[in-house]
Amino acid sequence: MSFILNIIQIVLSILLIITILLQQKGSGTGAAFGGQSGSIVSSRRGMDKVLFNITVVLSVLFFLIAILNLVV
Repeated sequence: MSFILNIIQIVLSILLIITILLQQKGSGTGAAFGGQSGSIVSSRRGMDKVLFNITVVLSVLFFLIAILNLVV
């Protein structure tokens, strides 16, 4: 059981790192792939909002698995 939790935690950590790196403050998702944006966006829209929500869910899952891993 502990081995499976460790594998899940490693996968979650990699996914969390990827989603955090895709988010760039004030430049939008396009800048991560080479695009340039001169405007500052004050609200999240489209893909930025989806990435933010995925990051929140992954971080909560990561910490729950970490706590569960301590107990088991």
